[in-house]
Amino acid sequence: MLLSIPPNGQSIPVEIKHETFHARQSGLLHLLSNCTDLSRLKQIHAQALRTFSTHKSSLFLFSRILHVSSLTDFEYALRVFDQIDSPNSFMWNTLIGACARSLDRKKQAIELFYRMLEEGSVEPDKHTFPFLLKACAYVFALSEGRQAHAHIVKRGLDSDVYVGNSLIHLYASCGCLSLALKVFEQMPHRSLVSWNVMIDAYVQRGLFENALKLFAEMQDTFEPDGYTMQSIISACAGIGALSLGMWSHAYVLRRTGGAMAGEVLINSSLVDMYSKCGSLRMAQQVFETMPKRDLNSWNSMILALAMHGRAEAALGCFSRLVETEKFLPNSVTFVGVLSACNHRGMVTEGRKYFDMMVNEYKIVPRLEHYGCLVDLLSRSGFIDEALELVTNMHIKPDAVIWRSLLDACYKQNAGVELSEEVALQILQSETTASSGVYVLLSRVYASAHRWNDVGLVRKAMADKGVAKEPGCSSIEIDGVSHEFFAGDTSHPKIKEIYAVIDLIEEKLQKHGYSPDYSQATMVDDPDTVKRQSLKLHSERFAIAFGLLNLKPGMPIRIFKNLRVCNDCHQVTKLISRIFNVEIIMRDRNRFHHFENGMCSCMDFW
Repeated sequence: MLLSIPPNGQSIPVEIKHETFHARQSGLLHLLSNCTDLSRLKQIHAQALRTFSTHKSSLFLFSRILHVSSLTDFEYALRVFDQIDSPNSFMWNTLIGACARSLDRKKQAIELFYRMLEEGSVEPDKHTFPFLLKACAYVFALSEGRQAHAHIVKRGLDSDVYVGNSLIHLYASCGCLSLALKVFEQMPHRSLVSWNVMIDAYVQRGLFENALKLFAEMQDTFEPDGYTMQSIISACAGIGALSLGMWSHAYVLRRTGGAMAGEVLINSSLVDMYSKCGSLRMAQQVFETMPKRDLNSWNSMILALAMHGRAEAALGCFSRLVETEKFLPNSVTFVGVLSACNHRGMVTEGRKYFDMMVNEYKIVPRLEHYGCLVDLLSRSGFIDEALELVTNMHIKPDAVIWRSLLDACYKQNAGVELSEEVALQILQSETTASSGVYVLLSRVYASAHRWNDVGLVRKAMADKGVAKEPGCSSIEIDGVSHEFFAGDTSHPKIKEIYAVIDLIEEKLQKHGYSPDYSQATMVDDPDTVKRQSLKLHSERFAIAFGLLNLKPGMPIRIFKNLRVCNDCHQVTKLISRIFNVEIIMRDRNRFHHFENGMCSCMDFW
């Protein structure tokens, strides 16, 4: 007799007494293979209970029913499971795996594992632990994950490559990078996934050079795939390694006849990489030639344009996104849009887009959105409005927002009392004291000629063990990154670099350069001392090294860990005109494009 489920949902015919046991079970298994509807699944389950409940050899059938129900209705799957007298390891793994894949049942996966151990009828196997560890990683259950690791070692499963990969992912997700690396290094056999997980772990923690070093080792054994390249492209973006980023792009184009180059995620990563490495033109070229774009692609382009000070282009890209492409923007989109307004001092537009985000698109503002608007308002002179916005925020402002206000108070000469009050808010908001607030407050006191207070701030820094973050600038020449610190003397070519710095100083004098001492040493030193300290800022070394080594016509790309100071900004504009060179500088907040004595930021940064 042919087993089938009528389209009208009627019961399955039950006259199957002449069929063999195997044929009846095969018929139900065939029905299960095409079953996606819960009501039909229940009919199949009822038929199985009626016919096979006494047969131990029908466990495979019930395991399939459990599997299908776990994909259809988890609560029903639990009831199916509880009706089985002696569930095997596949059944336990099916349930634990279903929980691990579900967004809101991760903790239940851990609970099921403990239940499995308590009942003791079945031992967890190499298929159990990857599901369990995935759930632990998602909810950051480090303690439970380490207990699972102990069970893995006890059962001799630590040599399994899938289990090892899951352990790396667990420890990396929980911030235990040393443990992740230990598991990786002790694996007797590694797959490409092993390398990808470890490389990505480094990238997620911002250890980009470690990721690139591991990538170089990996190539002795495995050929990179799309996941590898996405991580490597992100690492290149993190350290501004344009040469390696371009190599990665070329590899993507060559791989499988260019098939990888059509992947949306990789192309979005390339847009991000080129923009963060200072090549906005290449970022735009990749974006415009993408065969397919998703919202993340548009967000990457908007953020890139904003970071490079191309506010009008960023807002135009936003208009294309919502009006032409009919995408619905998300919170990341508006971070890009508000950043664009912020980097160009577009106060009216910033207010407009913030209001649009809240009232038209019903997006609840996050700290990043408030931070953009507060920074824009305060640096544009609307400090009272910025303070009112901070006071009325629905979430507690963080130290970044308060630092924006303190910086604006200093630049706008808003007064010592207000600056002190804002500085106090920063210190209360920071879990670990940073040097930024002390440096800014020192400059406020210095601008008011309150040198005793400058000394007290310095003493407070020393007493609390807070050291001023040293300025560091890097430049890439022929694929090699060179780092310079303020007052550097360590580079092998330091004599030639100082000679170029002296040449720059000489030419600056002839062009009427007047130093800006506002961000020089924080004491009442003679101008000669202050001038010397400005002359030896880290970006001056990087620029000199670029002039010394790059071919004429090539842009100088510099990456600085701090915000560029007023004097270096003024000097870099002059150098671009005197030496007829384009200088692209990425500081802590944004990109500056210096050319012919002008900067893309229009002196608003």
